[in-house]
Amino acid sequence: MIKVCISGLGRTGKEIAKAVLDQEDIQLVSVICSPSSKTKNMDLGRVLGIDNTGIIIRSSDNLEEIIFRNKPDVVIDFSNPKSALKNALIFSKYRVNIVIGTTGFTPYELKKIFILTRKYKNGIVYAPNITLGVNVMMLLTNLTASLLNGYDFQITEVHHKNKLDSPSGTAKKIALEIQGGLKNTGMPMPASEIPINSVRAGGVIGRHEVMIVGEEDKIEISHESFSRKAFAQGALKAAKFVHKKSGYFEMRDVLDLEKVLKTYIENNDRSRRRSPELKQKSV
Repeated sequence: MIKVCISGLGRTGKEIAKAVLDQEDIQLVSVICSPSSKTKNMDLGRVLGIDNTGIIIRSSDNLEEIIFRNKPDVVIDFSNPKSALKNALIFSKYRVNIVIGTTGFTPYELKKIFILTRKYKNGIVYAPNITLGVNVMMLLTNLTASLLNGYDFQITEVHHKNKLDSPSGTAKKIALEIQGGLKNTGMPMPASEIPINSVRAGGVIGRHEVMIVGEEDKIEISHESFSRKAFAQGALKAAKFVHKKSGYFEMRDVLDLEKVLKTYIENNDRSRRRSPELKQKSV
């Protein structure tokens, strides 16, 4: 049984809480909120619109006491960058593993999170791209870039009007995947040079689209989340993955996408070596 703590009860945090409560192999032992949150000291069930759960939402001001009392194995954090970074230090100090779905970190802040795993030997999954589908999309984008290196790439991401970071962490990660695919062909391009168009409007949960445009044709790869339940599914998978692990991970590790990509590249290289005439024709 994995004991889980949830940090942050926004719209996504609530869906994760509901999902955890439905699991047989995961026990929700605590929920924490910011000191100024109106949900402080309320029963979780009241916030979720269900029967009382017996789980009282506690302020992060008492984080060490919460850890001692409930002894969580993994915390799933969907709060905000400032709180997530502050809490990650305390959780890591007590060897609690972490799934961070919060976005908006600076490169320096991400480096600090990485260093925590080296200092305290706990496990952290940094997953701004927590949904399973969007990670498959990124793998496809990487593969496409490795095959169509002469094409132009354009990323468009659309989120609800209250999302603060722009472009999204997922869009930045997609740019890195394109960069990685191009690098495999010997045509490196800085991720910063791949255009990203960001739209903040209405209540859109999240949509990411990559256009790969050549002189004669165009390919579009897109992913859209219809429900925040997709985030909850990814968060649960990441929590189960990081349990009892040590190190810094991303969702590609959780889904073992590196193995899929490596297998594809090896098979593609093997095919080219066996068919030099096909390679010449394709060039």
